[in-house]
Amino acid sequence: MKRTAALRAVALGAAVAMIATACSSGSGSDDATEGAGESTTLTWWHNSNTGAGKDYYDQLADEFEGDHPGVTVEVSALAHEDMLTKLDAAFQTGDQPDVFMERGGGELKAHVEAGLVKDISDSAADTISAIGGSVAGWQAEGQTYALPFSLGVVGFWYNKQIFADAGITEAPTTMDDLYAAIDTLKAAGIEPISVGAGDKWPAAHYWYYFALRQCSQEVLTDAVQTLDFSDDCWVRAGTSLEELVAKEPFNTGFLATVAQTGPASASGLLATGKVAMELAGHWEPGVMQGLTDDGQGLGENTGWFAFPEVAGGEGDPKAQLGGGDAWACSNDAPDVCVDFLEFMLSNDVQKGFAELDMGLPTLPSATAFVSAPELAQLLAVRNEAPYIQLYFDTAFGESIGGAMNDAIANVFGGVGSAQDVVDATVAAAESA
Repeated sequence: MKRTAALRAVALGAAVAMIATACSSGSGSDDATEGAGESTTLTWWHNSNTGAGKDYYDQLADEFEGDHPGVTVEVSALAHEDMLTKLDAAFQTGDQPDVFMERGGGELKAHVEAGLVKDISDSAADTISAIGGSVAGWQAEGQTYALPFSLGVVGFWYNKQIFADAGITEAPTTMDDLYAAIDTLKAAGIEPISVGAGDKWPAAHYWYYFALRQCSQEVLTDAVQTLDFSDDCWVRAGTSLEELVAKEPFNTGFLATVAQTGPASASGLLATGKVAMELAGHWEPGVMQGLTDDGQGLGENTGWFAFPEVAGGEGDPKAQLGGGDAWACSNDAPDVCVDFLEFMLSNDVQKGFAELDMGLPTLPSATAFVSAPELAQLLAVRNEAPYIQLYFDTAFGESIGGAMNDAIANVFGGVGSAQDVVDATVAAAESA
C-alpha cells in the first residue's frame, strides 16, 4: 500500500493508493439498478495484490455479493504503482472504477473540482460519525467524499536479528544514533538501508521528514496554505538529506530500485534479509508478507522505530509524517457503491483488517485488534503525535508534489542540491 495532491498540512491532531469499469450506471454497469431482478456491477480497484490481504478482499467481495443479490463486485487487485498509473489515466478519461482508493489532500480537491468523486456526506452520515475526526482529511468545504480505512505514520522498519548480530542493542532515536548504526552495519558487511528511489516517493519521504524536523508546525501549515517556502528551514531539510546521502547507507542500485514489487524491491530486500532497515509506512509488514515464500515477511524479527530527532531542528521531534487511504465512489457509480463503502468500514471488516495487520484501522472500536506488537507500537506513536504532517506530494498536489519529488530524487542521484529542491518547488507553485 501507499499513497498523490492539496489537503494541506493536515494536523490530524493528537490522535490522530485499480481496474474496473463499472457496468452501466456508474462508470460502467450492466445498466442495472438495485431493483428486483436487475443486476449491478461494481468495479473495485485496490492494491492488496498479494497474500492474506488479497484473499481477505476477495472474501469481502463475495460476502457483499451474498448480502446484495443482483450485485456483482469485479475486483482488480493491482500492484501499488500500477494502480496509481492506471488511476491517473482513468481520471483523465473519466473511466475510473466505481470504488477506488482516495488519499485526500490536493488529489481529493482536484477530483472534487473535476466532479469525479461522489459526495457521501448524507448517504454515509452514520459511518462518518463513527469514524470521527480521522475523516477530516477527506472532506472539502464541509462535505465528505471518502471513508478512511487506514491511517498511519512512516518510520523505520528493521530486522531485529540483523541488528542484534551486528551488536546494535537499541533502536536509533537521533540522527547521530542512526549514523552510528549505519557505520556498524557497513563494518559488518551489511547494506544498512533499502530505498525504492526508482519510484521517487520512497526517497522523497526522507526529505519530507527532514522538513518536518527542521520546520516549525506553523511554517509547515502556512506553506501548505500560502505556498510560501521562504523560511530557510526548507533548505536545511535538503542539507540534512545531503548529509544522509553522503553516508552512502543505501542498497546497491538504489536509484533504480522499485518500492514494493518483487524480491529485488526495497521491501523485498528487507523482507529477505538483504538489508537491515527501510523507511516505510504502516503497510510494510503486509507488503513484506507477500514477498516471502512462507508469507511471513520478517515474522518475529520485525522491528520499528520512529524517524530520529534532528539536532537544532525547529519541529516537534514527536511529530510524524503520514497519511491514510480511504474508499471512495466515482461520482457516477451506482447508489449501492455507498453501501459497499459502509460495509468496508463496518466493525467486522475493520476488525478483520486489523487482525491481519493490513494497516491501522480508523474505526476506534477496531484499533484494539491490531495484533502485531510493532504495529501496536506504531499506533501508540500515531496517537501520541502532536500533529501528523500529510505526505507533501499529497498535501501540495500532483504538479507541485511531482516537481518536489523529482528534485529530491536528484539529490539522491548526486545531481541536485538542497537549494534545487526549494527552487523546483517554488517554480511549480508559481505556475500552478
